[in-house]
Amino acid sequence: MIHLSLIGIGTGNPDHITLAGVRALREAELILLPRKGEARSDLVDLRRLLCRSLLDEAAHSRVVEFDLPRRDGRDDYLGAVDDWHAAIAETWREQMTQRLPEGGRVAMLIWGDPSLYDSSLRIAARLKGAGPEQESGMALEVDVVPGITSLQVLTAEHCIPLNALAEPVQVTTGRRLRERGWPGDAASVAVMLDAGGAFQSLAPEGLHIWWGAYLGMDKQCLIAGPLAEVGPAIVERRAALRECHGWIMDVYLLARRPLLK
Repeated sequence: MIHLSLIGIGTGNPDHITLAGVRALREAELILLPRKGEARSDLVDLRRLLCRSLLDEAAHSRVVEFDLPRRDGRDDYLGAVDDWHAAIAETWREQMTQRLPEGGRVAMLIWGDPSLYDSSLRIAARLKGAGPEQESGMALEVDVVPGITSLQVLTAEHCIPLNALAEPVQVTTGRRLRERGWPGDAASVAVMLDAGGAFQSLAPEGLHIWWGAYLGMDKQCLIAGPLAEVGPAIVERRAALRECHGWIMDVYLLARRPLLK
């Protein structure tokens, strides 16, 4: 039996990991750190920093890095993601069974929280053989240690609530915002996984935006204001940051109504 702990670690600030996360990390017999390529080396560097900060020297031998498969860039997005998840699941399986052939406790450090636009739980379900089309899976028990999400850090850094008073919030992706526009009757829309500037598909009049990139990191960048005024500046700044660092993670909140009234 493999016991897998998916530990939410927040958005890059070592102070964001909870005491429960620290305990799960210290109890693990194997800690797997995914590498996503040179352009995103900052992400594994921060995971390494967490392990060095929270584990004693003897435990460092339990930390193992592995290369994450890359997603196919074909137009069939959902099909490409499904194949990608299958390849990641097989990589996880290989690492766990080779390094803990008799079973044991494994920890993985998950950016943000495993519940919000993260696929670690779906990949773990593949390992367990969940679903009618899955092959017989491995003996796997999964638990989740919640973490601070990028939306929480965004609203904290801008000192705003997520919702207008008594109003709903819609959380969506940049792809969906482009395809479908403003969702339903939401007064606030939080946008994640935007390849860049999906808000430009909206009529900016009456909209306010709070944007953040590299939240929780030393390179954090924030911009806020009426969308008509600051939208072009966000697009320009985002492109410059991506060019400088080779990658970018950003998120933003749009609102039609004041959030502090």
